[in-house]
Order: sequence, then structure tokens, then C-alpha cells
Amino acid sequence: MGGKNKQRTKGNLRPSSSGRAAELLAKERGTVPGFIGFGTSQSDLGYVPAVQGAEEIDSLVDADFRMVLRKLSKRDITTKLKAMQEFGTMCKEREAEVVKGVLPYWPRIYCKISLDHDRRVREATQQSFEQLILKVKKHLAPYLKSIMGYWLIAQCDTYSPAASAAKVAFEKAFPSSKQPEALVFCKDEILNVLQDHLLKETPDTLSDPQTVPEEEREAKFFRILTCSLLALKKLLSMLPKKEMHSLEEKLMSLLSQNKFWKYSKHSVPQVRSAFFELASAFCQYLPELVKAEAPRACPAVLLSIDDSDAVVCPALWEAVLYAVTTIEDCWSHVNAKKGVLPKLWIVLREGGRGLATIIYPNLLPFISKVPPGIAGPKMEYFRTFFSSIIQGLSSERAIASPSESSAIVTAFMECLRFAILQKIDEEDDQRKIHQMLIYDQLIPLTNAVLKEPRLQNGPLFYQIAETLSSWEAKAELSNDDSTDEVFQKLLSNFWDHLLKMCVLHVDMLDAGEKSLFAISGMLEILQNPNSATKPNNRKSLKITFTDEDESERNTENGKLTEVRNSDSEIQADLQHCSLQRKEPLENLVCSLAELSIVYVNEQKSEQHLKFLSALLKSFSSNRVFQVLLEQGNDASTAEAELQNETKAHHGSPSVQFLYVNLIPWLKEDWMKDTHFLVDILYSVLNCCNSNKERKIILDDLTKACSSTTKLSLVSDWLKGDTLGERLVMLADDLCHLGLKPIAASSESSPSERWTLLSLVLSQHIKNESLIGETFVERIIDKLQAALSKAKDLSEAGNTEPSVSFICDVASGFFSSVKGCLLMPSSEDLLLTIFQLCAQRQDAMHLTDLLVCKLKHTWMSGVNSLVRQLRSMQKQSTFLHKSALWVKNQIQSSSLDVKSLQVLISAVSDLLSKLMEADGQSGYLVGTYVEHIMPNKTEWQKLHESLSTEWMHKPLLEGRLSMNCETLGSCVKLCGTTKLPGHLCTSALLSKMVLLVLENGVVHGNDDAERKKIDNIIAELLYSLQWIEELENPPYLLLEYLRMLEEMHITYEKFSTLSNTASLQETIFDRSEEHGRLWSLTMAKVIRVENTVSCAMKQLFKTTEGFLPLTEGRLHTLQCLSPFLIEEAKKELVFHCVAKLMTCTQTELSSTDGAFGCLSILNSCLNDGSIDCDHLLPGILKIIISWKNDNEDSFLFSCNLKETSAQLLGFNIEMIRYLPLLLKYSTAPLADSEWDFIMCSMLAWLETTSENRSLYHVPLVQIFACVSCDLASALSAYFEAAAPETTGSLPVNLISEWKEFFSEGIHNLLLPLLVKVTGETKNASEGSFQNSVLTSLGEALTYISKDQLLNHKLPAKFVAGQKTNLPDKLQTLLNTLCPLLLFRARPVQISVYHMLYKLMPELPKFDDEDLKSYGDEEEELALSPPAALMSVLATEELLLENILECIPVGEFAVIQPLSDEFCLVLGYLLTWKLTLAFFKAASSQLRVLYSQYLRRTKSLNKLLYNLFRLMPENPVFSGPTSEVQNKDTKTFFTEELHLDVKGTGVLSSQIPHLACSVYHITLKDLPAMVRLWWNSCEKRVFNVVDKFTSKYVSSVLSSQEISSVQTSTQLFNGMTVKARSAAREVIATYSVDDIFIELIIQLPSNYPLGSITVESGKRVGVAVQQWRNWMLQLSTYLTHQNGSIMEGLSLWKNNVDKRFEGVEDCMICFSVIHGSNYSLPKKACRTCKKKFHSACLYKWFTSSNKSTCPLCRETFF
Repeated sequence: MGGKNKQRTKGNLRPSSSGRAAELLAKERGTVPGFIGFGTSQSDLGYVPAVQGAEEIDSLVDADFRMVLRKLSKRDITTKLKAMQEFGTMCKEREAEVVKGVLPYWPRIYCKISLDHDRRVREATQQSFEQLILKVKKHLAPYLKSIMGYWLIAQCDTYSPAASAAKVAFEKAFPSSKQPEALVFCKDEILNVLQDHLLKETPDTLSDPQTVPEEEREAKFFRILTCSLLALKKLLSMLPKKEMHSLEEKLMSLLSQNKFWKYSKHSVPQVRSAFFELASAFCQYLPELVKAEAPRACPAVLLSIDDSDAVVCPALWEAVLYAVTTIEDCWSHVNAKKGVLPKLWIVLREGGRGLATIIYPNLLPFISKVPPGIAGPKMEYFRTFFSSIIQGLSSERAIASPSESSAIVTAFMECLRFAILQKIDEEDDQRKIHQMLIYDQLIPLTNAVLKEPRLQNGPLFYQIAETLSSWEAKAELSNDDSTDEVFQKLLSNFWDHLLKMCVLHVDMLDAGEKSLFAISGMLEILQNPNSATKPNNRKSLKITFTDEDESERNTENGKLTEVRNSDSEIQADLQHCSLQRKEPLENLVCSLAELSIVYVNEQKSEQHLKFLSALLKSFSSNRVFQVLLEQGNDASTAEAELQNETKAHHGSPSVQFLYVNLIPWLKEDWMKDTHFLVDILYSVLNCCNSNKERKIILDDLTKACSSTTKLSLVSDWLKGDTLGERLVMLADDLCHLGLKPIAASSESSPSERWTLLSLVLSQHIKNESLIGETFVERIIDKLQAALSKAKDLSEAGNTEPSVSFICDVASGFFSSVKGCLLMPSSEDLLLTIFQLCAQRQDAMHLTDLLVCKLKHTWMSGVNSLVRQLRSMQKQSTFLHKSALWVKNQIQSSSLDVKSLQVLISAVSDLLSKLMEADGQSGYLVGTYVEHIMPNKTEWQKLHESLSTEWMHKPLLEGRLSMNCETLGSCVKLCGTTKLPGHLCTSALLSKMVLLVLENGVVHGNDDAERKKIDNIIAELLYSLQWIEELENPPYLLLEYLRMLEEMHITYEKFSTLSNTASLQETIFDRSEEHGRLWSLTMAKVIRVENTVSCAMKQLFKTTEGFLPLTEGRLHTLQCLSPFLIEEAKKELVFHCVAKLMTCTQTELSSTDGAFGCLSILNSCLNDGSIDCDHLLPGILKIIISWKNDNEDSFLFSCNLKETSAQLLGFNIEMIRYLPLLLKYSTAPLADSEWDFIMCSMLAWLETTSENRSLYHVPLVQIFACVSCDLASALSAYFEAAAPETTGSLPVNLISEWKEFFSEGIHNLLLPLLVKVTGETKNASEGSFQNSVLTSLGEALTYISKDQLLNHKLPAKFVAGQKTNLPDKLQTLLNTLCPLLLFRARPVQISVYHMLYKLMPELPKFDDEDLKSYGDEEEELALSPPAALMSVLATEELLLENILECIPVGEFAVIQPLSDEFCLVLGYLLTWKLTLAFFKAASSQLRVLYSQYLRRTKSLNKLLYNLFRLMPENPVFSGPTSEVQNKDTKTFFTEELHLDVKGTGVLSSQIPHLACSVYHITLKDLPAMVRLWWNSCEKRVFNVVDKFTSKYVSSVLSSQEISSVQTSTQLFNGMTVKARSAAREVIATYSVDDIFIELIIQLPSNYPLGSITVESGKRVGVAVQQWRNWMLQLSTYLTHQNGSIMEGLSLWKNNVDKRFEGVEDCMICFSVIHGSNYSLPKKACRTCKKKFHSACLYKWFTSSNKSTCPLCRETFF
């Protein structure tokens, strides 16, 4: 009705509402306006006047009811529906007196609204009416006559819920005994209404043509027409008989109208249906009237006989039957032959047009009423009738629906029986008609049914059987009128024709199996109709058949379970059919059987044999067998002799048939299926005279193999070639069958044939196999070949059955045949099955069940093998081959973790089986392990295949030193999916060794065995160390480690099983020989053992033992140094220093010279546990002396391209020594020594800077790292130098450092960082690069602010970038900010540290610019540094992709050092910088910056992201400050330290950083966070509130309070105090004689909740002014992004300005603006009042006017 968002006309303030309009009317007039409208019919325009006089109405109708009644006259459906429901509720709830007042108005409304177009309204009307009736009860009586007509129509509503509601109301009003009386009382009024509707009304009179669309008018009219016809029927059916005559006159006038009869041809089916229902009712209740109107009634009904609408059909046929029974002369009013019957024939030919179930049951009553005159000549009439039905049955629609076809067949048979029973005067005619009915109708129908499989299960055969029974009964009655002869003739006729038809079906070679089956089924039913369903007794019009009767169930079961005891019982079956039927039926069967056996014998026709079997099943009599024998007799003479012979033995034809025909058939092989031959055998047995005879036959047939003599007769055949070859072929076929891509399913299941194979292989008699040995071997070969194929077949699923069957056969063979595994072929089969089990099944596409089966099979095979090997000392090829196969598998590097796991478990199973071999288990297991174990060269290859990536970490950390280029494969590990061969080999062998140790199986020489075992475990430890040294091992290797844990392949397990001393010795020897990873492995073992065993001490007792130094010995010493005792270490250091002093120039960079000694020295000094600082300066002097003698050995400012690895190694060790010297030396250094250290450092840094292209070379990279580390160490040394230590330093050293050296470092390193990061976009690719970046970044964090501002970087500007910064500073930002996005943590952190130093410098440039801004009307926004913001925008986009799927409030775990980690880290660091910048800005600038953040929504995004990155429980687990406080440490209470080298726990870094950023945001931007929080959806709102209150508020509140307490800010005339316990701040302001006290209370969820300001004492201030000030203070505290002190100072300025005479802005009632801190400057020209420009801007935009807020003049 009234649109919500439409533009309104001027002055129209509220939307329109029909309800309110009605209310207004009532108020203005004080009366109910008259409901004026049309009456119930055209004739009486029925102006229903309003009740006169206001008083009367008011006393009658309650105001609420008046409202509702008005709403009911509205046109809107929803209004009406709601009003009607309301009316019903009011009727229910109000007192009866009030409701009675409505009754005068109700009929008027009811008559109109009960016909409403909307069905919900009609339903609601009837429900409300029911409530009204229940309340007013008999007071409705005076109004009944005006309502009843419409009420009756409502009860016939086409919408059934509305109709049933009306009926319920009617029953509530009148008990069923009173209902007829009520109708009699109103009958005239009802008829008036109905006649009006039927004869006078049109669509346009029932609805208003101007407002109601045409379709709706028509629909309503047709609905009312239907309902009126039905209502009239209802009236006729309910009125008492004696009242009928009083209506005749009125009804006559209705029936005399042509318009009424035309409804039979109406276009709407519902109207036609209602019309025919009414017509039936007229025939039923007022037959005289209908007879009078017969000329109109008969054509109307009978000529519509072909109406094929499903709605109309049931009513129409009821009317047709009523008409032909009620109106005797009905046929005289229509032309039956031209008008009625042709229409009927068409309907029948079309199979009832889908309505057969409705139409056909009415045919019999209909034709029984067609008088002879109309139905003549009979012959033609019946022929047309039945042919039409048969034609209808053949329509696709009838065939497809079983219910339709069965209705048609049933009707056909009923009418046929009726036709045959018709008396016809001429006997000749009668015979012709009978012949026509049988020959032209019944037999063709039977033929049609036999041909169509979908009809064969229908009722036809049962109907025929029933019909035959009735004819036979009539043929037996001997009457005078020779009926019996007629029926005998009829029956013989029928049987003759049936025989001819059946013969036609059977007498063809390609006779259809289905039609033969149908014939045998039909004959069975004719013989014994009780064997299946019986038709039900006829009820009313319809005839149905139950699908299943008790008798059928019994016979069904009987077929299976009944055991017949006496012969008489068997014969009793045939007694079911009368003698009259038995003979012709048996003749028919004999003829068909004879035909069939000819086809079987001559044409080998299988379907005929099946047919014969079915016939014999039902008709197993000796006569039939006799016929069959005679027919077969024409065969050869030899057979005839045999027959005579059998005749002598067995008199019965059935038994002869068995021997002559059936047994030969069983021997023949042209039949695919032999089940039915067995059925024939049963039929034969059925025909036997006694049980004894049956037993003899069966015994004869069972030629048992029980006795040995019989076996000896057949053993030659069993061992012979024919059977052998045949079985080999069978095996071949079966294997191929299973491995075809799709197994042929049409074959009968091959399982029986598999069973046969299994029997042949596993059944033994006297230790000999049933068939020849060679054949056994060949069959096993076939199976093995098939399994190998199955291995390669990737077609899933199809190999299953075959593999499963082969398993069964093999398992039977292995377990039951002794010595089976001596054949090579069976060992091959065993190997193949083992291989299938030792590979991943998803690669093999085998199910778990099948794998279990395979495992069981090979285990049983190995069992037999072990038993065999025990008895015969013979080498097993299976063990040898399987070991070689396993060895090949593990060394090929083609396994992933899952495959390795499967392989290891298979080998473990095999070993455990071998260990069960008594006496030789040790030998078997030993040789097996021997076979799998690689030899020395193979181990060498496996070691080389391991990538050398492991070296980075130990070289960088200084645990190993090298002075040669690293060798070995440099395979990238990141993308590998297969495990290196070394890992697989060591894991498998270790598992085997552990198994051997667990079971204590030892074989042969103990020491040799021990050595083997130690070698294997050593290799496992080597593998594990390799993985440990990788910087970030791929997921595959982590999975491998997990698998080792699960399978208990660990060093711990080994140490529990065996003494580890000899293993340690082995590893030590390898370390001394090879060094490198072996040394690290040794260190690991020592660490695990935790004590250095005596044997180990023995090994390195004398340090002299290590000389001369080789790489192996050097590495061994380096790895041992942490474990050496003080004395040993000292001895080692003295030894090295002595060696250094005697080094010649040539020995400087050799392993056995200065390089080696320095390496060992550095390792020993590294952990600082040795007291030899007096030696350190001496070593420095030695180094300086080398430099003086030969500066070329020192790589100062040179190109390293040609430099040898030995020189690089030597320099690295020297550089490493210098930080250690600074750290541990206590003696002061001389001036020259400091110069050497400083200058060398710069020179080495220059080398580093020049050679960045060589960083991919490991040693160059380490050189770069240690150079940068030296610079860092010096920076740290001078930064931390305390005044007492500086005294001992040379005089100008610190100033030189600051002015020259420090400058020099950063002028080299800052450009280097920019260049290196510019060249590699993604540092994660080269982890070596990462190490350089780490050291470089560490050094750069010491850069000072001034050095940054005076950088020497090339200029870098971005087009279109808005900035107020000087060029140099802008270049720096543009260069460094993008590096926050760099995918390497060290770069991000060091860049953050550098930028953090710059942030406080930036806002002042915007400050200068701020003065140039005018006081614009618009709200201004200013961007924080553009370089930072563009990085932030990039990060936001990328982060959205990662985090958008995680709900706010759920913790997203970020993997350390992944790409996501770097992205999130960069994002949070960028925000930390932005917030630092924000904090440094002045309060005016903050407003502009925050405005910018609000517009870009960046802060909102940050807060949403933080709540995904902060943990739900932010507990701090790292090392906390010393003072142990009883409060729990959280990420909010602990400071976050961001070191480039990342000493902290990386996994907690992002959560801690996120908490830190949230903390700073809340502290510095409280107002913006509050704004965001209030706009969040409810769930997020609660999450934020709960989290902040619990973890952050307390920290922030206490910081805020303590900052007030420690504040040094002094206010003139205002004092501020804080109470930390109560979380309150108290400000006291006094000026002249005014005194004000304000109490500021912080909420528990500070700063989200609003800060409350309460009043303390006040003197000399007006209440209004006081309120204003309080409001201002709370506004400032809520809306400004700063601390309480800043808020207070603002407020004080505001009050001061007020006292200085500055007037308030009349919009915000404040002098200083709440968010941009400006004064009121914009003045109105008229009233001269001043406003803040921001307030005015808001005023104008929100009111859409530009007038002054005070004087309303236009503001210029």
C-alpha cells in the first residue's frame, strides 16, 4: 500500500494505511458508515442501509469489532486475511453479548467474503465463522436464511481446507440429526442463491470489471459455478424424501433452462464434472423430473461418453449408468448407432486414453443395458466391441501400465462371458457368434499376450481358467434346451484353436525363450489355477485381483519343502482339473512335447529343451514320457537295442527316458547351462512308482570315487596328458579372464573352476599329487605369470577377483603339499606374492582385505619353506632373489615414506618367520642380512648421493672449518618426493639388526657380526645427523623421522639392546678418517650418552696423537672441544699457540699449519670456559707480524674470483678470532693494534662489498658473514663501552670510531643491503643468501639517526607521490619501506630498526605544512608517509587472501619462516612504525592522520587481522625478567625484543608482535578503536570486549594512571591526582572565586568502554554551564586519540578560552572543537554568531539546508 521510500507530497508526513483510515472515519463521524453494496442477486440490488442513529450502533457494536468489520471491506488481500483472523480471535475471547452485536452485519460480509478469490481468506472466513457460532449459538437463527445458501456453497469449495472448515462450522451449528431440518427451513433461500449463480450471474457481475483482472474474474466465476452445482447435489442428498416434492416446481424451472444443460459441454472440466455429479443425483433422488426432461438429459449425458478428462470421467460414467437405468426410453432420445456407440468404440480403441481403470469396469453394466434393437445385428456389434478392446490393449500406454492392461483384460473376459450367455433364437447364428468370439477374439488376444512379455503376468490366463470352469460346469448339466451340447462344442472349439496357436509358437527353430516360457506358464495355470492367484469376489462396479493369496504362498513353499510321501498325493495334483479339461490339456502337452524333442535331437535347440523341462515339471505323466520315447525312437538302431535292454530292466517309460535321452544329454557339451536337465531328472523321479525305485536310480547315477580300486581305475586318466593339458588350459583361461580390462560377466561365475584348480593342486593321495608333476609346475607358472601382470596392471578393481582366487589356490597349495617349494616355479610364485605385499597398495590398486590375504599366503609359503630348508641343506632361491630385489628397491631412491614403511614391515615379517627355523635361524637370517647389505663402494655412492646442503649450518656456526671447496651432490631438496637411497638403506638394515638383537639370534663369528651391526647403526646415525644439519628440512624428511619413531628404529632402542662402546669407537674412527658429517655425528653421540666413556677418553688421550692435522682430525678436535676437560683444552691451546709461533709463510693457510691451529683455537675459545686471556694479545701480535711480512695473504679490498679456498679459509679463521679477542681479553690493546683491527675490518668489508656476485660460493659467503659480524662486534663494543673502560682505551679512539670507522661501515653496508636485496627478490631460495643478510642486517642495526639522514644512496622517487619531506629523506623512505615486504626475516627486522629511528623526525615536516591549510569546510585528512602507506596497502591485499577464511577471534597459526610468516611480520612491523609516527605527531596532526586511516579503513582491517593473529590465551613462556611476580606473564606485560639473529622462539614471535601492536593501538588510538568496536557485529563485539578486559585493560589502566602520577606537566590553576586502586583521576580547577573538582573514572574494559566523568565539589558555577563542561570533558576523553592528560589539557584550554571571552560554538556548545581542536571562526553575517567550520559542514550536509542554525537566514 504505502511505499516506504517513495517521495512524499508536501505536508504528507506519514505513509498511508488502510487500517488508520478506517479509524479516522470512525472518529470523525462517530458512526459506522453503512456497508453499501449489492445483494445476493441481481434482482434484489440489496442496498443494506447503515443502522440509523449513532447511539443505537454504539450500543450494538463494540469499537474494536467496528474496526475489524471495516477492514473486512477492504480490497487488499493481506488486510482482509489479517482482519478475518483478528475477527476469529475476538469472537473467541470477547463475551457473548459483545459478539452478538456483530450479528446484524455478519450475513452481509459473510456472503461476500466467503466467495473471495483468495483461498486463504475463504478458509479463514469459515474458521472465524466457527468461532462466532460457538459463541452466539442459537442467536444465529434469525440470520440463517440469508447465510445458508452461501454456507452450502462454501462446504463444496474446490479448496478442500476451506470446504472442511465450512463443514466443521456446520456440524458445530447443527447436530447431524438436525441438519436436514435446518436445510428444509432455508430451502427456498438456498435455491434462489443457487439458481442465481447457475442462470443469472456472469464473471462481470460477480467481480468489479474495473478493478479485477479478467483471468481472476473468470476463475472466480467458474469456481462458484462448480461449487453451486455441487451444493445443489448436496442439498438433494441431504433433504428428507418427503420434502422433495415441494422443490419440484422450482427445480423444474431450473431443468427447463437450456443454459443448465449446456454445462455438460462447458470448457472447464471441474464444471462438467460437477454437472454430471448433479445429473446422477437428479436420477437418484428425483427420477420423475429427469424422465420429464429426458429429451434434454439423455443427449447431454450419453453424447459426452467420449469425454477423456480425468476429472470428468468418473462422474460422467456414473451419470451414464444412472441414465440408462433410470430413464427407460433413454435410447429413443439419441442416435445410438451414429452418436453414442462410435464414440465408445473410439475410446476403447485408444485403450481408454489412460483412464482404463475408471472406464472399463463400467463396460459390462453398460452393455447389459443396451437393448437388442440397438445392439443388432449381434454378430457385427460384438465383433466391433471386442476388436476395439483388443486394439486398445495393444496401445503402448495400456501395455506399459499393469493396472490399465489388467483392467482391460478383465473387462474383455467379463463381457465375453456375458456375450456367450446371450440367448439367440437362431441356433446357427449362435454357433457362428460363438465361433467368432473364440476364433476371432479370444485366441488372438491370447496370442497377443503371449507375444508381449509385459502382459504375460496379467490376469488373462487365470480369467481363461475361470471361464473354462464355468463352461465345463454348464456342459455337464443336462438340460432340455441342449445347452450342454452348445457348451461342449464351444469347449472343443476352444481347445482346437488353442493347440493350433501354441504349435505355431513352438514349431520354429528360433522360438523366443520368453514366449515358450509364457506357454508353459499358461498351461500350468490352466491345469491348476489354484497354484497361483484367485480372482476376488466381485464388488460393486470394480473387479480387482489380489496379487497373492494364501494358497499361492503355500504352494510356493511347497515347491521347495514339501516331501510327498505317497504316490496318490502326486497324482492328486492332476485331479485339480476336471476330467473334461484333463484330456484336451494332456493332448496339447503331448503334441508340444513331441515337437520340442524333435528340435532338441535334430537341431540341438537349447530353448526347446528348457521348454520341455518346464512342461515336464508340471505334466510328468507316463503318457508324456511315452510320446517322448516314441519320438526319440526313430534314432539309430544301436539306441533301439539299448532301449530294449532298459525296457527289460525298467518298465516305466519315464525311467527309460532317463537312460536313453537324459544321460546322453548330460554328457554332451553344446549346452551352456545344465540346471534344467537336473529339473528333468526330478520330473522323472516324480513319475516313479515308489521311493525304492527312485533310490535305485540315484545310486546308479552316483559313481563314487570312494574305494581305492575305483581310484586305481581312474588314476591313469588323472595323471594322463589329456586331463593335464586341459587343466593347464583352464588355469591359463582363468588367469586371462581375470586380467582382461573388464571381466566378462555373462559367463557363469568362475569360482567353481577355481575351486577345481585348488582341489587338483592341494589334494594328495599317498603323497602323490593327483595329476602329473609337470602339469603342476606348469599351472603354478601360469599363476605366477598372471600375478606379475597384475603387478603392472593399473586398471583398478578388475584384477581383484583373480588375485583373490590365485591367493586361495596358492595358499592351499603351500600349506597342504609337502616339498612344494622345491619347484623353481613355486618359489617364483612366492617371490611375486611377496613383492606384491612389499609395495604400496594404492600404487597396486589392491584393497586392504586383499593385501591381508596376500600376506597370509606368502607367510604360509615361507613357513613351508623354512620347514623344508630344515630338512634339506639346500640354498633357497626365494631368499636370494627376494634379498636382491629388496636391495635394489632401497638403493634406487624411488621410495617415499609410505612405500618404505610397507617394505620394512614386509621384510620384518619375513625375518621373524626365518627366526622360527630351529637350529639354522642364525645362518638364514645372517645370510639374508648379508645379501641386502651394500658393499664399501655402494656405501660410498650412497653417501655421495646425499646433498651437501647440510654444510651451511655447521660452517656458519663455526662448528667445522674448511679450506677446500665442498664436494658431493648439490641437489636441491625442496621439491623432492622420494627419499635418498642412504636413508632407506640405513632404516631397513637398522630395523633388521634391531630384530636380530631383540630375538638374540647370533650366527658365526661374534666379533665380525658385532662389527657389521655397528656399521649399520653408524650409518643410521649418519642419516639422522644429515637431516638434523639441514636448515629447513622438507616435509618428506620430517615424515621419515616420524616413521622411524613409530617403528622404534632409534639409537635409544639400540642402546637398550646392546652395549654402545664399540659403536662409539666405530664412529670415532670414521670421524678421524673422514671428518665432516661423521665428526658431527660423533659429537651428537657423545651428547646423547652425556658422559664421555672411558674408551672415548682413551681415544683422544694424547693431543700429539692428532698430529699431523688432517681434515678428519681437525674436524674431530673441533667437535670434541666442548666436551674436553679444562686441562686438556689448555694443553690443546698451548700446543696451537706454539705451532702458530713457528709457522712459516707457506704453512699459513694449510690444514696442518696456521689455519688448522686457528680453527682449533676459535673452537676452544667459543664457549669461554677456559682461562687463558694472557695468551690472546700475543696471538694478535703474531697475526700482525704475518701481515707485515706478507700482506697478500690478507684479503684486503680485493677481488676474490681467483682466490684459493685455502686462503679464504685462513682469513675466515683470523676474522673469527678478533671478536673473541675483544670479548675475552682483559689486557689493554696498544694503539697500533687497534688501528690494525679497525683498518682490517674496513678493508675486509670492502672486499665483502665488492664480491657480492660470488656469494653463491660457500666460503665467500662465510667470509662476508664473519666480516659483518666483526663490524657488529666492534659497534657493540663501542656502544656499550662504560666510562671506566674507556679510560684504558687510546685517547682519540672513540672519536675516530664515531667520525670515521662507524661512518665507513655504514656507507659500505647500507648500499650493499639495497643492492643484495635488489638482486634476489626472494631470499628463501638461497638460504646462503639469508645468512649474509642476517649478518649484514645485524651490523646495520647499529647505524645512528644522523648516519641514516646523511646516507649516500641513489635518489629514488615515486611518480604522483604526495609528500612534504625533503628529497634525501624521501629517497631513504622509498628505498627502505619496500624492504619490509622482503621475504627474509633478517632484512625486515633490520629495516624496521632503521626506520624506527626516523619516525619521530617525520611529523614536523607536515606540521609546517599544516599552517598553510585554510579552515576548510570539509573534514581534512592527511596521509602518514606515502611510502609506508603503499607498502601497507600491498600487504593488506595479500593478507586478505590468507586470513579471510579464518573467523575473527580464532587463532591463525603461522608457520615460522614461511612466506606467510614474512608477510604477516612485514605487515605488523609496518603498523608498529605507523603507530610510532602517529605518537610523535602533534594532536592537530593526529586528527588528520586518523581521518585518513578511517577513510582507507586500514585500521579496521588491522584490528580484524589482529584478532586472528593474537592467541586466545596470550601467556608468555619465554625467559622473563628476574623479579618473579606472582601475576602470570602475558604478551602484554612482557616487552618484545626483535633481534635480527632471532634468538627468541620464532613460533611465538608473530603472536607476541600482534599483541604488542594491539597494545600500542589501544594506547595511542583509543577513540578509533572504540569507534570500530561499537560498529562490530555482536559476536566479534563480545570477543573483543572479553579479550581486552581480560588481558589488556588492566595493563593499560595502570600505565595510564601511573603516567598521570609521574607526569611532569604543570597546569596553571589546575592540579591532577590519581588513585590507582580505584582507577580514578581527580582534576581540581580553580580560577578567581570559581572552584571545580572533576572525577574521571576508567571503565573495566578501558579503553573500549566510555570514560565516566563525575562531579566533585563546585563553587561559583551555574548548573547549566557545569553540565556543559562535564559533557565537553567526556567528549574530549572519548573522541581524542591520546592520553587522559592530553584530554585534560584540552579541556582546560577550552574553559580558559571561555573565561577569556571566546564564545561557544552554538552547534557543539564548546569553544575548542572536540576532534580537530580549532576555535569557532565562521561567523553568520546576520546574527554575528561564530561556529566551528567542521560543525557547520556537518550541519549543512545532514540537514540539506544552508541556513544559519540560530537565525535561519541563508549562510553566506
